[in-house]
Amino acid sequence: MIAALATTALAQTAETTAATGERFDMTFWLTAGFIALLLAMSAFFSGSETALTAASRGKLQARADKGDAGSQAALEVTKDSERLIGAILLGNNVVNILSASLATALLTAVFGSKGVAIATFVVTVLVLIFSEVMPKTYAISAPEDLARRVARPIRWVTLALSPIVAIVRLIVRGILQLFGVKTDPAGAMFSVQEEIAGALSIGHATGVVQKEDRDRLLGALDLGNRAVEEVMRHRSEIEMIDAGLPPAEILQAVLDSSHTRLPLFRGERENVVGILHAKDVLRAVHHSAYDGKGDPAEAVRDFDFMAVAMKPYFVPDTTALDEQMREFLKRRSHFALVVDEYGSIRGLITLEDILEEIVGEITDEHDAEGAQALTPGPTGDYTVDGAMTIRDLNRALDWTLPDDEANTVAGLVIHMAQSIPEQGQVFSFHGYRFEVAQRRENRVAKLRIRPLSGRQAVQPDTPEDESAA
Repeated sequence: MIAALATTALAQTAETTAATGERFDMTFWLTAGFIALLLAMSAFFSGSETALTAASRGKLQARADKGDAGSQAALEVTKDSERLIGAILLGNNVVNILSASLATALLTAVFGSKGVAIATFVVTVLVLIFSEVMPKTYAISAPEDLARRVARPIRWVTLALSPIVAIVRLIVRGILQLFGVKTDPAGAMFSVQEEIAGALSIGHATGVVQKEDRDRLLGALDLGNRAVEEVMRHRSEIEMIDAGLPPAEILQAVLDSSHTRLPLFRGERENVVGILHAKDVLRAVHHSAYDGKGDPAEAVRDFDFMAVAMKPYFVPDTTALDEQMREFLKRRSHFALVVDEYGSIRGLITLEDILEEIVGEITDEHDAEGAQALTPGPTGDYTVDGAMTIRDLNRALDWTLPDDEANTVAGLVIHMAQSIPEQGQVFSFHGYRFEVAQRRENRVAKLRIRPLSGRQAVQPDTPEDESAA
């Protein structure tokens, strides 16, 4: 009896061993090897996507300029970002789906119906660790190095899959248009200026970039977004000379002024007939007075200032600052009168005004010493000159006052109050408290401003007047 049972057990063991051997045959190992290859391809696609999207184009360009062919290839392959991402996603999804299907078929043949659950678990773990997290972590640690190595293979993949990707792009855009979403195929995927500005902000927040350096770089980037009217000197602040005055008085006015260039008008201030340059005036006066042909006093008394006056240069108030700077450099001029759409003079702008948008206020020994435009107070407030631009205030204090409705701080208060406020009136809007510290005639000369804390700011369209409180 015992011998019969032993014989039966040995027979069953032999059958199980034979069945197991049949399951783990050459086909099994070839399929498992192909699955491993598919997972490796998935890792390649995942790492390439991260490297090519995270790599700095500035760093790649710097390497390409030094002759690095891999960096140049990376720059070329990332020009069409939508096509690149589409090809990588298509390849990655194909290999992932194919590996999951093969694993399910393979493990079902070995473990029966339990193979589906086992395959799902195994493939998920393998894809997550070896095909997603690990390659992307490696790629993000050195994106430029990996991008230059994978650029050529990815370019071949992109070329091979481009017909399918083109069809997919058309289908996607068609579906989006059904929902009212329009895409621009020629539009850039990102803005270089926004990328640089974001990097500067992050660098300043982490302490890597100093505030002064950030402000200078952002000021240079922002020149194209700002118009001449935002930084010009208003016409009420322009020193002008009446061409009808006696020559001696004109000469005295030129000598008394702290400015090198002065507009010359005839009759009314709108009628500017020339621009006097102090150096040209003094050179001509000296030549006329000391040429040895007559009395120097008589020569000065009869001097014709229009003979040395330059032709006035007028520019529209809507001209962008970067364009105006190029015009100044092209014309070898530093001075222009700003006019509105009706031809009326609104102010003047100089090359120095534009440069100050980048480097900050520029002063020299001839500038008049006046009260500071921004003075801190003992209670956390700031006394601000009403003519100070909102942009300068924001840049100095890292505030966020809007400048789309007004250029100056006084202009913002008048716009929000919808009137010219009286001295002592207090308003709260945009998260700040504004107190009119000084008013001269119809002009708000001084304001005291401080951020609101611990209270809800009033909505911009309904400024709160606290003067009665």
